[in-house]
Amino acid sequence: MDYYNYIKSLHLIFVITWFAGLFYIPRLFVYQIEAFHKPSPEKEILGTQLKLMAKRLWFIITWPSAILAIIFAVWLLIIMPQWLQQGWMHVKLLFVLLLIVYHLKTHQIFKQLQRDEVKYTSRFMRIWNEGATIILFSVVFLVILKNSLNWIFGVAGIFVLAILLMLGIKIYKRIRDKNPEA
Repeated sequence: MDYYNYIKSLHLIFVITWFAGLFYIPRLFVYQIEAFHKPSPEKEILGTQLKLMAKRLWFIITWPSAILAIIFAVWLLIIMPQWLQQGWMHVKLLFVLLLIVYHLKTHQIFKQLQRDEVKYTSRFMRIWNEGATIILFSVVFLVILKNSLNWIFGVAGIFVLAILLMLGIKIYKRIRDKNPEA
């Protein structure tokens, strides 16, 4: 069990880098979508550079981090199987499943944009960008508070966070519409 803290540390490091990738890739998507609607040659120059940045972020940081975070998580569960008996862990695993679905959908969007298939607006991608934030908040509070978590306040808090994020996006859009350089 001396290696438990090393495995836990590696799990946390790769969770952090996984989230870093998930936070940044939708921003690159926003820029790709906006570049797609620019005139030539700006469209091609920006598009090529943004695709390269997204590809490097996705395949060098985000995917490897996701895989390693999951490997170390499974290893932790093998070391501490009693966690699977606890209700908070069941809820955490549901959030992890949701995160994996979010990651896979983001991968689908990544592939579409790499093929110059723009199916979403930049506003949608700004909202999509907040999905990982909501999952991160949920998991961190769940893991820290465990059984003391008051589910009613926890769920209400997540909804309040989502509402605040949406309001922030609307306010930013208004500011940006008034000042395109913002």
